[in-house]
Amino acid sequence: MSLPPLVEPAEELTVDEVRRYSRHLIIPDVGMAGQKRLKNAKVLVIGAGGLGSPALLYLAAAGVGTLGVIDFDEVDESNLQRQVIHGQSDIGKAKAVSAKESVAEINPLVEVILHEERLDNDNVLEIFEPYDLIVDGTDNFATRYMVNDAAFFLKKPYIWGSIYRFDGQASVFWPTLTNEDGSSADAPCYRCLYPEPPPPGMVPSCAEGGVLGVLCASIGSIQVNEAIKLLTGIGDPLVGKLMIYDALEMEYRKLKVRKDPNCALCGEHPTVTGLIDYDSFCGAVSEEAADAAADSTISVVTLEHMLKEREEGARDFVLVDVREPNEFEINRIPGSVLIPKGEFLNGNALAQLPAVDSGTQVVLHCKSGVRSAEALAVVKGAGYDDAVHVGGGVVAWVNQIDPSQPSY
Repeated sequence: MSLPPLVEPAEELTVDEVRRYSRHLIIPDVGMAGQKRLKNAKVLVIGAGGLGSPALLYLAAAGVGTLGVIDFDEVDESNLQRQVIHGQSDIGKAKAVSAKESVAEINPLVEVILHEERLDNDNVLEIFEPYDLIVDGTDNFATRYMVNDAAFFLKKPYIWGSIYRFDGQASVFWPTLTNEDGSSADAPCYRCLYPEPPPPGMVPSCAEGGVLGVLCASIGSIQVNEAIKLLTGIGDPLVGKLMIYDALEMEYRKLKVRKDPNCALCGEHPTVTGLIDYDSFCGAVSEEAADAAADSTISVVTLEHMLKEREEGARDFVLVDVREPNEFEINRIPGSVLIPKGEFLNGNALAQLPAVDSGTQVVLHCKSGVRSAEALAVVKGAGYDDAVHVGGGVVAWVNQIDPSQPSY
């Protein structure tokens, strides 16, 4: 369905702007009126990372007059494989600042507003309020649900994208959209598609599972395409539709997403009527994992002492790395053995551990401590009462103990 333009056009384009945007101006569907609307638009991009990088660059190149950037992180070398808005000289710089500088190189006519803070319940509504639409480049479920809910309460369209390894998804959520006659357009929200977050630890983040760098450009450009369509009132936006992209098969699929009458947010009898505790709703780890790790978490400094004692014969334990084999090839804690987390979840790992009554302690670690906590719950449930896991995992080991190893 075609929609009316989201913003009114600016009064005029300068001579410089006409020259810059001439390839837009000669497209009948965009033309002078559409470009003036882009000039007058205010778009907020959440995250200057994998999706935010191409989104910001192409929104700026398209002539969106005001861009907001939310990001509190710094540029890391591992970002450069996919976050193309940053360069080698930006390592250690605030991502928001780096993004603003890159946008200025692409298009100095664009105003960039920085929000160098973590988006949370206390600031999300205030930050969102001045913008016409939201482009979401986040990579965690808690923020996605918060963004969806805040956009709903403010009646703003929310352009969502998601990437993982070789797969991407994109859609436009705008449940407060109305038809020209004032009736409800029955457009869904993110909760209509995903009423509940996946179980903690079930879906790895890009930092854990990886992502093909160029996939970010594929999905990020789709998000910008949708933004331009909404702002100018052209084409058929992805409202009520889910675009799925498989980069390995080079296949795009488009599925219908219907408004859920039982949706907790936009349904007939909503139960979410304000912002909630999204961290608790999504959970970084399962309740079982949190309980198991509560009094059974050690630091990498403690682990270093334990390894020295094991070398001297004063301590007996097995150090188990629960990451995937390809991660084990990148870096590792010396003296560890590899048993991926999936082997714990299906029960096969228990046969590879010392007997419960052997007196040999089990020590688990992963990249950051999330997966090892999940494995720890399984191990403790099998009777290994003195088992522990390493908080911070191999990331903390590299940062605090052995910086000669690469990080990822």
